[in-house]
Amino acid sequence: MNLSGQIHPNLCKLPFLEHLVLSGNNFTCTIPLCFGTLRSLKTLHLGYNRFYGTVPDTLMRLWQLKELVLNGNKDLGGLIPWWVGNFSAQLEKLDIGFNSFHGEIPESLLYLKSLKYLDLGNNNLSGTLSDFHQSLVFLNLGSNQFSGTLPCFSACVQSLRVLNLANNSVMGGMPTCMASLQALKRLNLSFNHLSYELSPRLVFSEKLLVLDLSNNDLSGHLPSKIAETTEKSGLVLLDLSHNRFSGEIPLKITELKSLQALFLSNNLLVGEIPARIGNLTYLQVIDLSHNLLSGSIPLNIVGCFQLLALILNNNNLSGEIQPELDALDSLKILDISNNKISGEIPLTLAGCKSLEIVDFSSNNLSGTLSDAITKWSNLRYLSLAQNEFSGNLPSWLFTFQVIRMMDFSGNKFSGFIPDGNFNMSINFKNGELDKMQREPFGTMHNADTKVFIIVTGSTELSFSYVLSSVVGIDFSNNVLDGEIPVGLFGLRGLQYLNLSHNFLQGRVPDLEKMWRLRALDISHNSLSGHIPGNISSLQDLTLLDLSYNCFSGFVTKKQGYWRFPGAFAGNPDLCLESSDGGCDPASLPVVPGNALEGEEDEGWISVWVFCLSAFLSFYFGGLALFCSPRARNYILQTKA
Repeated sequence: MNLSGQIHPNLCKLPFLEHLVLSGNNFTCTIPLCFGTLRSLKTLHLGYNRFYGTVPDTLMRLWQLKELVLNGNKDLGGLIPWWVGNFSAQLEKLDIGFNSFHGEIPESLLYLKSLKYLDLGNNNLSGTLSDFHQSLVFLNLGSNQFSGTLPCFSACVQSLRVLNLANNSVMGGMPTCMASLQALKRLNLSFNHLSYELSPRLVFSEKLLVLDLSNNDLSGHLPSKIAETTEKSGLVLLDLSHNRFSGEIPLKITELKSLQALFLSNNLLVGEIPARIGNLTYLQVIDLSHNLLSGSIPLNIVGCFQLLALILNNNNLSGEIQPELDALDSLKILDISNNKISGEIPLTLAGCKSLEIVDFSSNNLSGTLSDAITKWSNLRYLSLAQNEFSGNLPSWLFTFQVIRMMDFSGNKFSGFIPDGNFNMSINFKNGELDKMQREPFGTMHNADTKVFIIVTGSTELSFSYVLSSVVGIDFSNNVLDGEIPVGLFGLRGLQYLNLSHNFLQGRVPDLEKMWRLRALDISHNSLSGHIPGNISSLQDLTLLDLSYNCFSGFVTKKQGYWRFPGAFAGNPDLCLESSDGGCDPASLPVVPGNALEGEEDEGWISVWVFCLSAFLSFYFGGLALFCSPRARNYILQTKA
């Protein structure tokens, strides 16, 4: 009810009160000592407020209490009270998650027979992981500092439904006794130090819906069977990513008919993607990225017609993009970057109208830009970088309304940059303030997509993702020519613009409207004229490179370029204002990172010129020699 302030002591003058629920408000105080006088209380919920301090010992008088919920008060902490396992023989639920408790779990809590629901997650608790000796239904110890090995939880064999030990320091192997937890529906052991191979005897029951063993040090082959399955029940989410699993993806995985999310990324898997993966008709997410998989993308994958994310980047996949992939009309994320895929983008991909993130970079794709791309109206990120695409950039290039990043670098695109309606994109036009704006530049123009899956209810899956990318355009390392369109430099939301290593000509438009610009690289072109206007107002600008062009004139300190002393190298007709008001030649220090590129380019040109001149000298010398009758006669006699 959006209540705030402190709790009035008169609330404690209700001796027959049985249920007190104050959660989800904004109370800012310690937990009142007088709550201990409410002897009839069975339920006390104080979660998600701003209570601070420690849990008062007066609460141990609440001997009838069944539920004590104190979660979500980040400044509430100290040691877990020693009496918490003794004060009420009726306590069924204890939730102190998302607080600041430290120390070890009181031993009395391990033996409290009435306890069914225990949530100690997201604190600073430590100590060796101990077994519990009651029939728990829910146990969350995630995001703490527990160590030791996994216990068997033998007292919970018939009762435990949810077990979360993620983000701790649990080590050792995965005991086969874990599979004896017959009621288990959700098991999360991610972000620990689990190691060794998974035993073939570790087969969970068909009741298990979620199994997350990601971000450990597990090795060996993937188990051929990890859970029982029936027509109506079985795993919904399987995450074995970020381990050291090797070998091929077992065919048995395609028998998990209920599977909706499959994460096997960042392992050492080899072989081909199982052809029968299309049998998993409920699949919404497939992430097999960062492995050593080979072969082509199986055509049978179109059987996963509910697919929302297909992430196969950083493998050794080959072949072509199959036209039949247009059947995946719900697909939002398609990432096949850093493979060996060739051919053209099929026109039929226009059928994938839901696409939002498309990354085809670092492959062997070729041809011109397919008009199919125009149908991806919800596009937020598009990278075709480091391929063999050619032809002119189409006029529809800037028509996507929610695009954040467009990367066509490292291809063979030619012609002009189309002078279209650059203000179509909301992000290009106005931009948005986000965390990426303050990230180190480095690889800021690369997208980082994090997919989040939440299993809600019994088998319902909630899909979402976060795209971390600057708002930018990268056309570098192509063969573009002509002038830079003025409208491109009027995009106030643009943070990153790279047009370097082309053959662009003419003057550079003013930068003053590009308020959010963080990086601009137009080096290694044939741009001329004076350096554009004043950049003093561009406070976020951290990288600027105008080197190796044909700029001329005098650059004053008032223009704000003094922050980038190496940005003008390779412009011999340009002068920078010196400390005494004089003129310093601009072609002094080369921009870090580009010096080697410049020298390497010039080196290759020098070798090419030398070889050409040597060939021409030999050719014309030989021709002149052969044209002499005496010489020709001598040569013919010698050959005879």
